[in-house]
Amino acid sequence: MPAPTSPADAADSADSAAASAVSGSASTVSADRAGRTAAESVRPAGPADRTIPNPARQASIRNANLALVYRLILDAPAPLSRAALAAATGVTRATASALADALLEAGLIVEVSPPPATGAGRPAAGLVPAADGPAGLGLEINVDYLAACVVDLTGAVRATVIRHGDQRGRAVAEVLADLAGAAGEATAEAGLTVAGAALAVPGLVEAPHGRIRRAPNLVWQDVEIGAALGRALPDMPFEPVIGNEADFAALAEAHGAPGSGSVLDGAGVGGSADSTMADRPAPLTDFLYVSGEIGVGAGVILDRELFRGARGWAGEIGHVTVVPDGARCRCGARGCLETVAGLEALRRDGPEAAASALGRAAAAAVNLLDLPAVVLGGAYARPEFAALVPGVEKALTEHVVSARWAPVAVHVSRRGTAAAVTGAATAVIRRVHGDPAAWMAAC
Repeated sequence: MPAPTSPADAADSADSAAASAVSGSASTVSADRAGRTAAESVRPAGPADRTIPNPARQASIRNANLALVYRLILDAPAPLSRAALAAATGVTRATASALADALLEAGLIVEVSPPPATGAGRPAAGLVPAADGPAGLGLEINVDYLAACVVDLTGAVRATVIRHGDQRGRAVAEVLADLAGAAGEATAEAGLTVAGAALAVPGLVEAPHGRIRRAPNLVWQDVEIGAALGRALPDMPFEPVIGNEADFAALAEAHGAPGSGSVLDGAGVGGSADSTMADRPAPLTDFLYVSGEIGVGAGVILDRELFRGARGWAGEIGHVTVVPDGARCRCGARGCLETVAGLEALRRDGPEAAASALGRAAAAAVNLLDLPAVVLGGAYARPEFAALVPGVEKALTEHVVSARWAPVAVHVSRRGTAAAVTGAATAVIRRVHGDPAAWMAAC
């Protein structure tokens, strides 16, 4: 389904904002009108002349329009009325009201009081995402900690639990049991219905089944974790999803809620959470997210979507060779970036020693994909490693072929250790946002 175009500028009213938001979604609106035309063409002329509507087609059109209406509500700068939805989508007022009522009944939106009237007529109640609706549960298994996080439909983090401890070499069942305990603690604190869970791990995760082919820092190989994870967690409408931790962290940066601590709120190098909107740079839509923990991983965001590669293995920047014939890496190769810029190397040698290699590896990705920005996350975002930034900037300037005309911006994520687990929870919420009909059918 084509997504509506977001408003380019703040509108004078919620109605005009909604109309602007869907100015580029004529094909979806046309599909809705086509569906109504087909249904209206059923007339009592005779069996040979009668048009029989296709129920499957009508259901798919309704599901598409549910998603369109929900996206409008999610993206609107102010609460939208039913009239605004009808005007923006081109459907009838009755259809817009029916779609809104379905979203209300499913607990995906709520009504809010209208603003004080400024002219003739009674103002209509507005519709906004339901903060107490279904939530996403993010989980993370990393080398030295386990984490669980709950994110609501507005994108706000409602609870985060992090349990520190070395996970290397532990049995999968033991790790999952401890992770389930953290998940139970986070969900109890949030007090929301959980739609589904997503698990972030530091390794090669094969799409679409979520098989962990290799997680060298956990000493895991060819682990089928999906069924065991499902048994460890309470019943949820959506099946658990498994992915790479750097990929989920990149998604958290690309789709963070306003004020949630994302670099997209405008806090980059030298940025401030207290900056005014006028002072903040435009949101990033294309960037390389590099996460530093015991291992080093990356997520590639193109037009705000994650680039996964053919098998879901894109972004293994930690195993790019930066020191030929260097130290042996846990993956078996020599001179990987991870051996000189992983957390253990940072603690041993200091950030200045790692910055050049990290910047050269990032420059290779920038040259290959024409990315305008690099975001440093995970341990790289800690204040104690702030000296990484100037060294990475210097290496990008020296090794990116287009840097003379288009300097590459370096940002520091404010999400820190919680980036991957927050992104995992956000991935569940995005699934509800993108297909509300699936949630309605599952719950």
